[in-house]
Amino acid sequence: MNAHVDQDAARTGATRRELVVGTALVSGALLVGCGPADLLAMGAKTDVGAFGPFIRIAADGAVTVVNKHIEFGQGTHAGLAAIVAEELDADWSRVSVEQAPANAKLYANTLMGVQGTGGSTAIPNSWMQLRKAGAAARAMFTGAAAAAWKVPEAEITVKDGVVSHAASGKSAGFGELLQGASTITPPAEPKLKAHEAFTLIGTDRVRRKDSRAKSTGEARYTQDVKMEGLLTAVVAHAPRFGAKVSGFEDAEARKVAGVVDVFKIPSGVAVVAKSTWAALQGRNALKVTWDESKAEPLGSAEIEAKYAEWAAGKGALPDKLKWETFETRGDAAAADEGEVFEATYDFPFLAHATMEPMNCVAQVGGKGGTRLTVASQSPTLDQLNTARIVGALPGSIQIENLFAGGSFGRRANFQSDFVAECVHIAKKVGKGTPVKLVWTREDDMAAGYFRPLTHHRLKVRLDKDGFPAAWTHRVVTQSLMKGSPMAPKGIDSSTVEGAMGSPYLKATPAVDGQVLMPELGVPVLWWRSVGATHTAFVMEHTIDQLARKAGKDPVAYRLALFEKAGASRHIAVLKLAAEKAGWDKPAPAGVTRGVAVHESFGSVVAQIAEVRIVDGVPKVGRVVSAIDCGTAISPDQIAAQVEGGTCYGLSAALHDEMILKAGAVERRNFDAYPVLRNSEAPTVETHILPSTNPPSGVGEPGTPVIGPAVANAVLAATGKATFRLPMIRA
Repeated sequence: MNAHVDQDAARTGATRRELVVGTALVSGALLVGCGPADLLAMGAKTDVGAFGPFIRIAADGAVTVVNKHIEFGQGTHAGLAAIVAEELDADWSRVSVEQAPANAKLYANTLMGVQGTGGSTAIPNSWMQLRKAGAAARAMFTGAAAAAWKVPEAEITVKDGVVSHAASGKSAGFGELLQGASTITPPAEPKLKAHEAFTLIGTDRVRRKDSRAKSTGEARYTQDVKMEGLLTAVVAHAPRFGAKVSGFEDAEARKVAGVVDVFKIPSGVAVVAKSTWAALQGRNALKVTWDESKAEPLGSAEIEAKYAEWAAGKGALPDKLKWETFETRGDAAAADEGEVFEATYDFPFLAHATMEPMNCVAQVGGKGGTRLTVASQSPTLDQLNTARIVGALPGSIQIENLFAGGSFGRRANFQSDFVAECVHIAKKVGKGTPVKLVWTREDDMAAGYFRPLTHHRLKVRLDKDGFPAAWTHRVVTQSLMKGSPMAPKGIDSSTVEGAMGSPYLKATPAVDGQVLMPELGVPVLWWRSVGATHTAFVMEHTIDQLARKAGKDPVAYRLALFEKAGASRHIAVLKLAAEKAGWDKPAPAGVTRGVAVHESFGSVVAQIAEVRIVDGVPKVGRVVSAIDCGTAISPDQIAAQVEGGTCYGLSAALHDEMILKAGAVERRNFDAYPVLRNSEAPTVETHILPSTNPPSGVGEPGTPVIGPAVANAVLAATGKATFRLPMIRA
């Protein structure tokens, strides 16, 4: 019998200092005049082609757009390629997309400073960057043609990858002019098209570039990766958050045919084998003892009760925990006239529940250096955390970035948890041997990084016309940023975004909004639409209750408040949704309608849900959505994202709840954590408000609106408000 007892492992996870300057310390160097992107890309190849890092053009004229953002189903391959193709005037049928390598110097998100995808920023942060790249490449081709044909460049046109001069009748494809174009210096500020000159952007010609590969099974996901000598690893994780391995017996595990090794890593005990089956059987045979002295002691019920107590002003706060103001105006406490509305709302922990569990392939040592094959939402963070483990320059960590079966925020955490776990294992195995880390559904669901459990407490005093005169708002939830490189000194705005800055608060004379951000041992993370996942519900369901208390139509009530706040975009989408839904006409027999409007990630969405109550349960049949997301790159993909976001949000509103007991996850698979089924999915109509403004986010804004829209329909049908999600509790 082999027994092992190890000390606690060193911490993992990038800090602010490491993101800014710490990467230089890996080599013991001190660099002056270098920004974070320079440091983070140390060791990476920085050579690019003649047309820059985003565009490659082949000898036959085919265009490849290099996508710096991961494609996990949201359609960025098509959207980003369309921006380039529009300004380049390329033949859309001959445009393909390739995933960018990990390189923060070349491919940083301009809104984040690191290479990463999130916050619905893929299109917005790339808009001007890719327009300029496409326009510059176009100018290089027109310049090459003008020089070759000895004609004025101003007389040259480009269409569908063909460069033409009408007066002389000369024309040539990109391939024919490639050599000459490659020698021309690209203009720093190329001339961009006027919005009305777009011929591709905003049309239904912009269809996905990854559909065929995914439909035929050609698309590669991490679980598909096969390499010579590939080993598979699984990990025995702690049963409670914060528990550590105190010892383990592996004799029986090593007897399993195919098991190669068993050893401790910071996150548990790894079993490495020649197959997934052998690894799982080996893990089942392990006997692990856990030190739970620092494990999270509380369950969901205790956390919720404590939050409610604090929000009500009862009970002492832990040391250093204090209320932070997120919005204040006037004296809400002094208002003592008018009817008062009071309510509390509770929201559970939520898992991301991606259809593809987390997984990774890593190779450490050998001649090839360190290499990851993984769906990486933040290559920079994955490089940095890997570099810290193996002792290398971050930029030297190679990442082959694959398609992902969803993320919703899960793949982008500052600890790179599942990636780091795989790297620790591969480092121990060594010799460049490829190791595939496999997480089962249960591993994935129990790993944490949930949407945090949240409590809201409201007190709203109404004026004589039934509108808010004073609004007191308390929010209790964990900070998503605390301990991360993005941790603010004061309030973490992601905890209250959607309430903070709400047009309803702008229209209210006196406001007192505060948030309390306690620390727990439960790891939390952004979840599709982040703070809006709960603030949108609170604001929109409260407004509906206030409208009905005032005897006013919910749409008319909102329009009046939006007018007071000067929220013209909200007014426009609400009017569009109401018109398309036939709000002013009677609903079908047995159907009630609910409305909600919310702004997130720069976009405003209004939804009207049509609901039937069947055996006491809401059944959503139709959802009419209107969105203002600036310039619409691909109307088809915008509709798809609104539909997907609506179904994701509806699943959370109706079913989803991650329950903890004494720091242990109770629900570890879809039998206990049901997600929306096809039979429950409503018909979703999406109407896009015409706009010439720069594009704003689309991947998340459809998620937070559906919950309150359905709750408001239930309120209209039954007179009962919803103060706790999910609506259907197991």
